[in-house]
Amino acid sequence: MLALFQQGIEIVFTFQVLGLIFFGTVVGIIFGAIPGLTATMAVALFLPITYSLSATSGIALLVGLYIGGVSGGLISAILLKIPGTPASVATTFDGGPMMEKGEGAKALGVGIFYSFLGTFVSILALIFIAPTLAKIALSFGPHEYFSIAIFSLTLIITLSTGSMVKGIFSGAFGFMFSTVGIAPVDAITRFTFGRIELNSGFDILPVLIGLFAISEIIKVAEEVKSEQHAQIQVVKLKGFGFSLKEFFEQGWNCIRSILIGTGIGILPGIGSGTSNIVAYMVAKKQSKNPEKFGTGCIDGIVASEAASCSAVGGAMIPLLTLGIPGDTVTAMLLGGFMIHGIQPGPLLFMSQGPLVYSIFIAMIVSAVFMLICELYGVRIFVKMLAIPKHILLPIILVLCVVGAFGLGNRIFDVGTIVFFGLVGYAFVKCKIPQTPFIIGLILGPMAETNLRRGLMLSDGNFMGFLTEPISAGFLAVAVASVVLHIYKTHAARRKQRAASLA
Repeated sequence: MLALFQQGIEIVFTFQVLGLIFFGTVVGIIFGAIPGLTATMAVALFLPITYSLSATSGIALLVGLYIGGVSGGLISAILLKIPGTPASVATTFDGGPMMEKGEGAKALGVGIFYSFLGTFVSILALIFIAPTLAKIALSFGPHEYFSIAIFSLTLIITLSTGSMVKGIFSGAFGFMFSTVGIAPVDAITRFTFGRIELNSGFDILPVLIGLFAISEIIKVAEEVKSEQHAQIQVVKLKGFGFSLKEFFEQGWNCIRSILIGTGIGILPGIGSGTSNIVAYMVAKKQSKNPEKFGTGCIDGIVASEAASCSAVGGAMIPLLTLGIPGDTVTAMLLGGFMIHGIQPGPLLFMSQGPLVYSIFIAMIVSAVFMLICELYGVRIFVKMLAIPKHILLPIILVLCVVGAFGLGNRIFDVGTIVFFGLVGYAFVKCKIPQTPFIIGLILGPMAETNLRRGLMLSDGNFMGFLTEPISAGFLAVAVASVVLHIYKTHAARRKQRAASLA
């Protein structure tokens, strides 16, 4: 292994390869920071450029775009309360409130550090335990994936602070929209109303842009329409903005979130868009003070960023060891491998060991470049807040429209962000949480598809979901999670009543 590491270092540490990694990382950060432009789009746009490069140089460029793109979403998530990518949705929950309290620089520092830590640790997992973890993931079938989806959907109850009914309504509403398009298995069109564009359903990115970005633009425009522009004081950031005591306090939260992100990243087709929300909700459920989440605490940013960025290394595990992409970006990376005649899989480690370890080294170098670029760019990012909102909001709106249109060159996607922007604004006015909607939309297809596949495997018998040990375990945890939450809610109400009577 040491010899392969040495060869990988020799391959990567050349002027050309390091320059490509740095360029890819910076461009990835920019794509991640602009709402609507994602790591997937960055890799897709630069994929043709790798034709003229060597295998190592081309893949190093794509790896830089991937790592920079996933992490870059935290910038707009914190400063604008708009997730730059699906991987940064949960970062807005506490990053936005911290920015409003004047702690935007600290929130950025926390997000940057823990996104680096999550990426770095997941790369170590990729290097040392990839084959074993990939074998476990390979044993997951439709029954297990359905149970994971159900377990994740139970998190809607945890999200439903204030009114559980509103939270469940939001989740069911999102699940309803996930059924639009061609049905899995039997390919029957549903709720398309004759529109060809709806055959593939609603793309998650325009929905995210509309629900969070457009609704936020409308809300902020409404709040500031009669206000004078105030100068925002840019606070100097010392180090990463948090103390050594806070670092140790976040130790278990960070480790748990990295494990969640890496584990979810390994499962094909899920990725960082789900891992950041799951890690955030687990952190909230396990916290001694869950009420502080959503008000501007670093716990939520740590959980979200550590999980979303650790999913990067996790998603690379099935790609390299089994030839199965873990998410949409690694599917693009698979195309990059194919361009250069490389077939990922178990034999890749034996036939092209130096190339594999050069990818590992390129990922580590990209993570370091990402840390340096984002840390020294904090002052530039925070200065965005000093731009008058009557100038900033139209620019953001244009970028959102460009990002949505660039997905598939369809004006339909622009209409989608407007529609879901109005839905998101209505949610804000009615005090309905938006996150359960996203969870329902993301996990709906996964739950439905694997339910139908599981029933086909067991000849229509639902007991198949209970007889498979892993599936039964996830369902048991889901039921226990719901019961425990209901018990805690009732216990808290009884305590409040007792206190009011006393």
